[in-house]
Amino acid sequence: MEKSNLIWLNGEFVNWEDANVSVMSHTLHYGTGVFEGIRARDSKIGTTIFRLPDHVNRLFDSAEAYNLKIPYDKEIITSAIKDSVHLNNLSSAYIRPLVFFGEGEMGLLPKSVPVYVSVAAWNWGAYLGDDAGNQGVRVCISKWKRISPQSFKPTAKGVGGYMNSTLAKVDAVEKGYDDAIMLGDNDVVAEGSGQNLFLIKNGKVYTPPIETGALGGITRKTVIEIASNLGLETEETNINEEQLKDADELFFTGTATEVVGVVSIDNQDIANGKPGEITGNIRQKYLEIVNGENEDFLHYLTLVK
Repeated sequence: MEKSNLIWLNGEFVNWEDANVSVMSHTLHYGTGVFEGIRARDSKIGTTIFRLPDHVNRLFDSAEAYNLKIPYDKEIITSAIKDSVHLNNLSSAYIRPLVFFGEGEMGLLPKSVPVYVSVAAWNWGAYLGDDAGNQGVRVCISKWKRISPQSFKPTAKGVGGYMNSTLAKVDAVEKGYDDAIMLGDNDVVAEGSGQNLFLIKNGKVYTPPIETGALGGITRKTVIEIASNLGLETEETNINEEQLKDADELFFTGTATEVVGVVSIDNQDIANGKPGEITGNIRQKYLEIVNGENEDFLHYLTLVK
């Protein structure tokens, strides 16, 4: 990790090395916390953050879902996110707001435990590697199932739920793959270890519904909008493993991932084993949008300053 200088912690900026919490923090022991992953880019119109209000709204929704009352309003959190980029002199950055329980009573019931908020920003390149955008990624079907929506809240970005994702990611990489696809209840496809998944068959776009355990991703929503603008119909529907491997094209989406083609599953090529044409068109349009090169989508960009 390329450290920056300052982190916003509980209402003020402190030096990166001083942004510490107690080892007795409730979230460290029980995992009840929520976060966002946001990107700032050196776009055509300046340093901008993509769909910032949507990210802030989801942070608050996630916190409410897990009974975390954020002690700041949305305006303060929005300013902290923007300032974390500006004060660290970053033209491009990955931004991580985190809401968590601090030190207080131990036990599953976080009674009288303070809620802390931090916002960090730092330089971070392509999540799946610099070549992933052009070459695509190789994945496996994970032996680990996605946590059932009957067991947690997949619409929220909960800290503890990502233990499930970590198991899938580590296992896939140890087997020589770039990432994993996780199945949910009844063996239907849910998502990647930390990305939403799209399938293209006969010119139509499909993606698993959030009821499978997939996150209602902000990039996912953007891609559905892009597909519509390109004249493509998108359907949210259950997808099984056979349909997955029989796809014409597959691709991952996410704030960190962006849009990346999936070119093989369990060493079986998808179509010709290269990112597909439609995937490429959607990826190109997405990059134009987030880099401020598409005037129809400038309303999704917030200037840092």
